[in-house]
Amino acid sequence: MTQHGAAGDPPGLDTAALRRYLDREHPALAGGPLRAELIPGGRSNLTYTVTDGTRTWVLRRPPLAHVLATAHDMGREYRVMSALAGSPVPVPGTVLLCTDAAVLGAPFYLMEKVDGAVYRTAEDTATFTMEQARELSAKLVEVLARLHAVDIDAVGLTDFGRPDGYLARQVRRWRGQLEKSRSRDVPGIDELADRLAVTVPPSRDAAIVHGDYRLDNVIVSPGGDIVAVLDWEMSTLGDPLADVGLLLVYWDTPVSMVSVSTAAGFLSAAEVVELYARITGRDLAELDWYIALGFYKLAVVAEGIYFRHSQGKTVGEGFEHFAGMPAAMVEQGLKIAP
Repeated sequence: MTQHGAAGDPPGLDTAALRRYLDREHPALAGGPLRAELIPGGRSNLTYTVTDGTRTWVLRRPPLAHVLATAHDMGREYRVMSALAGSPVPVPGTVLLCTDAAVLGAPFYLMEKVDGAVYRTAEDTATFTMEQARELSAKLVEVLARLHAVDIDAVGLTDFGRPDGYLARQVRRWRGQLEKSRSRDVPGIDELADRLAVTVPPSRDAAIVHGDYRLDNVIVSPGGDIVAVLDWEMSTLGDPLADVGLLLVYWDTPVSMVSVSTAAGFLSAAEVVELYARITGRDLAELDWYIALGFYKLAVVAEGIYFRHSQGKTVGEGFEHFAGMPAAMVEQGLKIAP
């Protein structure tokens, strides 16, 4: 099956093929002809809105090429969101999972469309009052704390990951992912991995780890509430402080992909840490290691995105900015790594 459909279809989504699949496997789901649009802003999995003229869904599928093993698992995203339905962690309702790559050229899933806003840039949040920015950043921390408090057994995710040895495996995993995308020299990236590998903190309590928790991976209602957490492709069971460290990398560092600032009213990084510690009671004394891991992980992710872009295998705009991002992230990671 080709990855490109009829004229008017976005790259990676053949609406005619999707309709044939739905008519065969889920005949009561869609009514009229399907139309689809690529949702901009994603840098990994591709996300589309799909409508039959009456209802609208969101479809997720892997990138068009250079798909790294374990990095774009549609079934993983679908499973964790289905498990968290009805929990204190807001997620979109799941509709269906298709593991047959012959339909669209890759596995995919459909979920309900959640109304609200996704804030990616300083321009997106420019209309916030200082109070609104502060409240939203506090809610972001609170939702993360609620995720890390979910009873894994109660939601049926006991076998969702292997918490023992999670941190050491993270270092090895991202080193392996780098090798699959390595096309140029990124100064210091191997040194950062080596330093992380020899200073791994001891394992702590296991929790559901989102793997990429940040402001632009949540949907915010007009009233300022977080109504859905998105992009669960890297979720697993592991050390919850990995999410905290990565959130801080995104929060207010010079190489952050998401623009938040204390000048706009958002909590400072220190306030984020204090609030999370107060809610969860966790010891954050070794947080620097987790932040350095976050820098390393994002350096590898950014290098993979740059590699796909250099091969002409990306869909959307803005990928050229990733060229210098890995080196900048490594530099910051080396400053904070133990």
